[in-house]
Amino acid sequence: MNYSTLNCIRRQSIRIRPQRHLLSSPRYLQVQIPKPGSTSFNLCCGTPQLQQLYISVIPNTSFRISQSHNFSQTTTSRSSSNRIQQQKHRRPYSTMASSLVQEVKAPNGVTYKQPIGLFIGGEFVKSKAGNMLETINPTTEEEICKVYAAEEEDVDIAVKAARKAFKDESWADIETFERGKLLYKLAELMERDAKILATIETMDNGKPFKVAFEDDVTECVNVFRHYAGWADKIYGRTIDTSPKKFAYVRHEPIGVCAQVIPWNYPLLMAAWKLGPALATGNVVVMKSAEQTPLSVLYLATLINEAGFPPGVVNILSGYGKTAGAALVQHLGVDKIAFTGSTFTGKQIMKMASVNLKNITLETGGKSPNIIFEDADVEQAIKWAHSGIMSNMGQVCTATSRIYVQEKIYDQFVEEFKKYVAEVSVVGDPFEKSTFQGPQVSKLQYDKILGYVESGLSEGAKLISGGKKHGDKGYFIQPTIFADVKDHMTISREEIFGPFVCFSSFKTEEEVVSRANDTVYGLGAAVFTRDIERAHKVAAKLEAGMVWINSSNDSHFGIPFGGVKQSGIGRELGEYALQAYTQAKAVHVNLGNRK
Repeated sequence: MNYSTLNCIRRQSIRIRPQRHLLSSPRYLQVQIPKPGSTSFNLCCGTPQLQQLYISVIPNTSFRISQSHNFSQTTTSRSSSNRIQQQKHRRPYSTMASSLVQEVKAPNGVTYKQPIGLFIGGEFVKSKAGNMLETINPTTEEEICKVYAAEEEDVDIAVKAARKAFKDESWADIETFERGKLLYKLAELMERDAKILATIETMDNGKPFKVAFEDDVTECVNVFRHYAGWADKIYGRTIDTSPKKFAYVRHEPIGVCAQVIPWNYPLLMAAWKLGPALATGNVVVMKSAEQTPLSVLYLATLINEAGFPPGVVNILSGYGKTAGAALVQHLGVDKIAFTGSTFTGKQIMKMASVNLKNITLETGGKSPNIIFEDADVEQAIKWAHSGIMSNMGQVCTATSRIYVQEKIYDQFVEEFKKYVAEVSVVGDPFEKSTFQGPQVSKLQYDKILGYVESGLSEGAKLISGGKKHGDKGYFIQPTIFADVKDHMTISREEIFGPFVCFSSFKTEEEVVSRANDTVYGLGAAVFTRDIERAHKVAAKLEAGMVWINSSNDSHFGIPFGGVKQSGIGRELGEYALQAYTQAKAVHVNLGNRK
């Protein structure tokens, strides 16, 4: 059975372009509109000169198109039907209401159309209350645009749209391979629009354009391709118990997933969460951080273009105390995946208890970096720098506590200071030479400067930085404190900025104990040429991830997550699939009689 290509256009019409090689002999295209009261009809298209047909259809109905030699025998496979359904779900970007899109010209000259509505049920809509939030460029401190902010009523509508999509055959009955193709398509579209996505991320978040383009967007593409490959490889298992009984285990999607993403990596965290959720057949209501809503709203246009059925992915802008709280407490939500602060994670756990939601949390960190005296100092300095100073220090796994063995402590601190002065160029994130852009917001900027005052007042030694950079924008000089004591506030609390604390140590046992003396347990790094020591220390460190002779070089195929107050569960790799599925045991009686 062969099928024509189907494309949606405006005015409730369907355009069919018959494939030329199918028209060499008289055949028929049958269009079926399976809706009570509708009819099927046949159209002869037996001439190769026919280029396209326009057929009016009832809006919001499903249909299939097949080709047969006669009127009485028309068949359609489920996968082919799903492919046509996916084509139907592709909505032209140009059809978005003009009031819900704003043309934005970025500082690098890129001009694009920015959606500003809530993305619910495959469409951009205004919030019911009409409230909006302002998004600020942290480089200029000027408004980029305003977007609609979701309230409780909007959240309820989005959750119901997701639930409807979860039960609809266009998603519930789609073949797993077809789910994978949708994710592959989304990856292709992100790759196509990489410059626009990176531009939005740089303008809204402040990270260097080079990083947003080469690292963030590239990893998003890879993450979606990774999970596209997993979509048809979610296997169950059989369990034999006796000659008269066996069981099999199905790994089924959980349902409606609330995903709350942070402001430090908006696109990347969206990909980390959407990839495994969609690959396993779930539906999503995502809430972006109020500081950085723009890139994921643009991503929503690509989700539509890729062909995901309406309601499978819904994206809301809004404030945490209103939209976020309403989402995580909603009784229609089955799972929560959150990345953000430990404080907020604790609040979410309380809210999720209302109906015992499945939960994944990736929260705060105060990761140690241990430099033994036999380490390759040059390499250790470079990795230590990227481990704390990349992304303006706004990284949950940032190795912000650096412990250096006494013998090389002074040398290491001095060379690290020189390296920071050389490499950590602070400035306009659209400039190629910039390593460090502005902090994401005035609130974060003030918070970091407050920690500088705390360090000085408690007796830590300020080696460099600690002040604002320039007269405009939320720029802070890379900050280095030395001789930091473990009880000091700057050594115990997550700062989330270009801010590092140095301390010396004598023995392996001492440094492991001090490294573990924290409520956090997200990441840790160890630098040594002694591979036996490296593995032994890695085993003793209380962290979800340990890097040996590197720092923060995570990979989408490797599980990511923490212990203690750094979170629950894992993201990335095969482990993330477990977070979005639930096991169902089916018992089969083979003749056992009572």
